[in-house]
Amino acid sequence: MIKKQKDDIREEYKEIRRQMSAEEKQKRDAAICAAAENLVSFRYAEYVLLYAATSDEIDVSAIAEAAFAKGKKVLFPRCDKKTHTMKYHEVKSLDELQPDAYGICEPPEENPVYDAQRDTGGAVCFVPGLVYDKAGYRLGYGKGFYDRYLSAFSGCTIGVVYSDYILNEVPRGRFDVSVDILLTEKGVRVTKDPKKTHPGKA
Repeated sequence: MIKKQKDDIREEYKEIRRQMSAEEKQKRDAAICAAAENLVSFRYAEYVLLYAATSDEIDVSAIAEAAFAKGKKVLFPRCDKKTHTMKYHEVKSLDELQPDAYGICEPPEENPVYDAQRDTGGAVCFVPGLVYDKAGYRLGYGKGFYDRYLSAFSGCTIGVVYSDYILNEVPRGRFDVSVDILLTEKGVRVTKDPKKTHPGKA
């Protein structure tokens, strides 16, 4: 039942996103990246965990460039399609990202891996989602990579989403994980889930 509800919302918002003009998308994405630079959690983070956007995801490459300029460690995920798990690898430049068999850009496997137990500096993770709800729960593309990863991540989690893609509530499964902050083209909102393990800091 929950899967059907999630799939219906996914299809609806995929279609809405497809109808957005390239000009509008570029404008919104730029505003989101600018807002990210003003986050306290971003300013003080030593490690910035990002994602390589596909054509219909919010482009956060400007956040990576800002992090490089500030001397932060910038990391992108490599996904294991069999286990639906991922690890973040450090890159020194976006040029290091290369498309995998599915066309999703990933860092080289031999690059250093982020280990939260060893790399104890402040960390922020920017999390893509098709839609979010006001408590910080997301609908991605249904593979569970981020829910698995974030369940053991102790840094600040930032959901990246357009302001009109925030719903009152999305269907939730028992393994779904909420983010601390929602970052939109209209600014930032701290989520309000009282059960969250790691309260966010805007």
